[in-house]
Amino acid sequence: QVQLVESGGGLVQPGGSLRLSCAASRSISSMGWYRQAPGKQRELVATISTGGTINYAHYADSVLGRFTISRDNAKNTVFLQMNSLKPEDTAVYYCNGRYSGYDYWGQGTQVTVSS
Repeated sequence: QVQLVESGGGLVQPGGSLRLSCAASRSISSMGWYRQAPGKQRELVATISTGGTINYAHYADSVLGRFTISRDNAKNTVFLQMNSLKPEDTAVYYCNGRYSGYDYWGQGTQVTVSS
């Protein structure tokens, strides 16, 4: 079993920034962030995988250049730095961890971008 606990969501004005954190109960090589807006399917935001000492990051086109995913392996924590936020980034953001062939999800954290 893997537990994922997210934090850092909130209300921010367009153009603002937020930083999400996700703490895992164990070391997981492949982690990521997904989001789900009202009435829409859950979509990938960014993923990060560890291969030895190198981290491999992947981003959705819609967030490339604005969001940065990173991780602190010593603390089993992954971060999502979100800059230049837009109203269309409004969604519930979910942390994902893939371990032993299973997908684990956090409880979600609301991000609202509005003036």
